[in-house]
Formats: sequence, C-alpha cells, structure tokens
Amino acid sequence: MTTGNAAPQVPNVKSVGGHSLKARLLWFVMVAIVLVAVLQAFTAYRGALRQADAMFDDHLQQVARSLRSGIPLDSPLLQDSEAPGFDLYIQIWGPDGKQLFRSTRSVLPPRAVLGFSDVEADGNLYRVYTLQTALQTVQIAQDLGARTARARSLAIQAILPFGLLTPLLMLAVWWVITRSLAPVERARREVASRAADDFSPLADTGLPDEVRPLVDELNLLFGRVRGAFEAQQNFVADAAHELRSPLTALKLQAQALRPQGRLDETPAEREAAITRLNQGIDRAIRLVEQLMVLAREEAGSGQPSQTVACVELQDVVRLAVADVLPHARLKQVDLGVLESPVPGPALVNGQPEALRVLLRNLLDNAVKYTPVGGRVDVSLEMAQDRPVLRVEDSGPGIAAQDRERVFDRFYRSNGAALETGSGLGLAIVRVIAAAHGATLQLDRSDRLGGLQVNVFFPAAPSSI
Repeated sequence: MTTGNAAPQVPNVKSVGGHSLKARLLWFVMVAIVLVAVLQAFTAYRGALRQADAMFDDHLQQVARSLRSGIPLDSPLLQDSEAPGFDLYIQIWGPDGKQLFRSTRSVLPPRAVLGFSDVEADGNLYRVYTLQTALQTVQIAQDLGARTARARSLAIQAILPFGLLTPLLMLAVWWVITRSLAPVERARREVASRAADDFSPLADTGLPDEVRPLVDELNLLFGRVRGAFEAQQNFVADAAHELRSPLTALKLQAQALRPQGRLDETPAEREAAITRLNQGIDRAIRLVEQLMVLAREEAGSGQPSQTVACVELQDVVRLAVADVLPHARLKQVDLGVLESPVPGPALVNGQPEALRVLLRNLLDNAVKYTPVGGRVDVSLEMAQDRPVLRVEDSGPGIAAQDRERVFDRFYRSNGAALETGSGLGLAIVRVIAAAHGATLQLDRSDRLGGLQVNVFFPAAPSSI
C-alpha cells in the first residue's frame, strides 16, 4: 500500500532525438581537422614529388653541362659513375658519332634523343637527358625506380610535421572545447542536484554569451514557478486556517437545530437558528470563493499565458457596478457612477475579468461598511496621462495607522470587526493591481467623508 506522501519516481530516460552538444562539436571539429590535415598532407606530398622531380632533372642537366666541353676519360666523375650505388649512367659520343665513353653498368641503347626522354631498357625505366655540342654528345640517364624512391622519401619528410602536429591540434581543441563548455556542465549539475522546492536562481558567472540568455530565462521561469508554488502553499494554509472556524460554527449551528430534550423551543427560536445556519453557510461559500480567486490571481500574476488586452475602464466600471448593484439596493445604499471628466476612453493593458474582480471587491467593501442610506460613488479621471479609478463611500473609513495593514490577508481593522467578512477582499485587490502595474492609495474622502480608494494605472496605450 502506497502512502499519499510518496514522491513519484521520475525515470532517467534519454530523449530519442537527444544529442550532446559537446560530443557533436568535438566530432565536427575533429573530422574537419583530420580532413584538412589529410588534404594538406596530400598537397604537400604531391608538391614535394614535383619539386624532387624538378630537382633531379636539374641535376641531370648540370652534370651534362659539366661534361659538354670534353673531359679526359680518366676523369674522377666518369670513374665515380661506375662505382656501386652511383645511379647515373653516362654515354658520350664524338662529332663523328663514335662512342667515346659508356658506363659499364649501363643497359641503355646506343642512341640519343636530344633533351629529356624516358627510355625503357631491360625491364627498367630510365630518365634520360641528352646534350649535343660541337665537340661531343653527352647522355646522362638515371634509374626512375631509385629516383622515385628518393623523391618519396623527401615527400614523406615534408608531410611528417602534419602527422605529428595533427594529434596535438586535436588534443588542444578537445581541451579548449571542454573548458569552454565547463560552465554549461556546471549549470546542468546544479539543476540536477537541487531539491524539488529549490527555486533559487542559477549562477550565470562564467557562462558564454550564447548560453547566458537561456540561464536568464530559466531563472525567470524559476521565479514564476516559485510564485505559483508559494501561492499554492498560501492557499492551502489559508484554507486550512480560515475554513476551520466557519465549518465548526456550522456544525454547532446544525447541532442546535436537533431536539435536545427541550419541549418549549418556539418557532421563532428555530427560525433564528436556521437563519444563523444560512448566514454561516453563506459566509463559508464567500470565503471559499475569495480563497479561490486569491489563489488564481496570485498563481497567474505576471504569467505570459494570461490573456492581456487593451481594456476600456468604462466597460469594467459598468459591469462591476451591475454586479454589486443588487447588494447595494438590498442595503439601501446609493451606488452610482460619477460623470467622467476623461474626454475619451480610459484604456489600460490588462485582463478584463481580473480588473472586474478588482473593482467589484472595492465596491463590495464600500457597500458592506457604508451605513444604511449611505452613498458609494465610482469615478474615472486622468492624472499625468495615467488613468485613475476612484471609489468613495460615506462609511466610517479606515484609520491612518491601519491603511497599510488592511491589504494583508485576514486582517480586519477595529471598525470592520463587527461586519461579516473574511479579510481577503483588499488582499485580492492588491494582487490584481500589482499584476497590472497599478498602485493603490487609501485616503479620506473629502466629498463623502468616508474611505477613498485610488487605483493609479500605468500610462494608457496610444491606440487600441
């Protein structure tokens, strides 16, 4: 059997389409580094091969030019060309076409093509350069296999730095990305480790500019959730505290209606008991309604999901007066709307129904505490381009020392203690006014002698 206090277990399930920003960033950057390194290495390798080919061709030309003026057959250069490991093959012809010199290891055919040429002999390919002068014709050849192997060795030495620097660059990028995303990971751990009722703001120090707006919005969300959570807690506490007394009274009044062995109870006494019971029920209903209104307004104040529109205060006044008028007539209170000196419509940005509740509560309080035959007036004015909603009555008013405290929940001044009520009306008014950016002012009415309540709204919008 499970208890009602058990907290629901939330499974730690990854979303199907989720991904790690760090992993994705590292993946793309590392792949880009590898591709760029491979491309650069390939380009450097090809360039090194071309440079090696050009260098070897230039070497062949230089050797041929050094021999064009004629040299003795016992020259060290000709002797070295026959040494093992020397990859140059030399053939020299005289002006009459007679071959004067030929490397003993040479397998090249005894013919010459001026300039550069590729000659295949004995299954090998040779790079040949032939130079002709008036005295002789010189042919220098080189084995392309050995030449290519030497060129590749030079090319590998050219790309070797890329192979060494690429892992170091990848390691540096990994370190930079990890350090840059460390504040994001810190914020994630902070959110993951906090309690369910901890709505304190997240620290935004050290966060990158791209992440700070997200954390700021999360902090604003935490503030709104904290307000809704506190409103719920206050509602539960207020309901538990305030409903206890009227429900207990209802129980006692219901028990008083039961026969207790009295045979002399008159119909008038029974009717009086029934009247008290009905009054207690009405008070409990009114208390529950006001608690619900207060909880709704506190939870919804400042929420962007609430419907905000351009509201004409004249319409709000007309509807609120129509709501309270039956109560005023029953009590014989003259409830009316003074002629507005505002030349055009008095406009505010807000929630029409909430503004109607605000004015209705002010009028309810005014009618409740105004003596029989008294007067309650509503008027609209403009003060420095700000709409002002004013409610005046001819009641006893509120002492100056109590004017700040009457907005607290369940507080009732000495003069109001004799009237039935819960002390929530002005608390609801304050919550709605704060949600609309309005300010409240309580004063004495010079015209009627009772209480004067002024609601100063923000500057009216320029257009509807």
